[in-house]
Amino acid sequence: MTLQHRLSAYYRLARMDKPIGTLLLLWPTLWGLWIAGKGLPDWQLVVIFCLGTFLMRSAGCVINDWADRDFDGHVERTKARPLAAGEVSSREALYLAAALALLALIIALPLNTLALTLTIPAVFLAGSYPFTKRFLAIPQAYLGIAFSFGIPMAFAAQNGAIPSMAWWLMLANLLWTIAYDTEYAIVDKPDDLKIGIKTSAITFGQYDVLAVMLCHLAFLLIMYWLGQSIGMGYFYSTGLGLAAVLIALQYPQIRHRERQRCFQAFLSNNRVGAVIFLAILLDYTVR
Repeated sequence: MTLQHRLSAYYRLARMDKPIGTLLLLWPTLWGLWIAGKGLPDWQLVVIFCLGTFLMRSAGCVINDWADRDFDGHVERTKARPLAAGEVSSREALYLAAALALLALIIALPLNTLALTLTIPAVFLAGSYPFTKRFLAIPQAYLGIAFSFGIPMAFAAQNGAIPSMAWWLMLANLLWTIAYDTEYAIVDKPDDLKIGIKTSAITFGQYDVLAVMLCHLAFLLIMYWLGQSIGMGYFYSTGLGLAAVLIALQYPQIRHRERQRCFQAFLSNNRVGAVIFLAILLDYTVR
């Protein structure tokens, strides 16, 4: 294998060619940074969290593929992944994941003690999530915790403390994660049933679409309540309304559980996260 081919395999293994996961992880972290900084976050922290999010998501993808290396070859959507296809060895994957996590830690070193301490559970959550699909009925909830951990870290880094609103924002994002990752899980449901992996799409059964929409609704309600409690204004409310419209448009995409349309619904959540961040940004800017 040439060096170029090997580097390409590492790039694809870390899912650097598919930024959707990084974006879904980044938006709530930015929500937290902007709210914690009351619209004026420390720009050094913004850079640290953006880079750290990219690196940890990449490391998480590598660990996920390493953990699922015996399953991915039997799933239509994942059988061409570098580890499943034999382009990368198990040892190489572990070395790559360790290198990415180490880089993320080095970047995080300027953070204060509380935020730096929180990197320990953050790394544990990212590394252990792939294994929860063996025994948790709704591993998407565990993923939701992992994907929300940047929020308390952002408050800790910005203010040196984690107020209750950070935990409420984390809960909102957890519910949103369950919603969009269940849409993603519906895509793989036939294959996951064959190989015995547990997912929310399987656990919710015939109520999977209902569960997705209820989680979306709970997410929006908590976000609205949080906005009211911290004095957000017109731009935030308008942005949240637009996010609600984008979410409502997902229902006709997922109602018949067609694989491609469910995947498109999952991808559209990037716009939901972006719209909410833009709403927060504009609301603080005009104030």
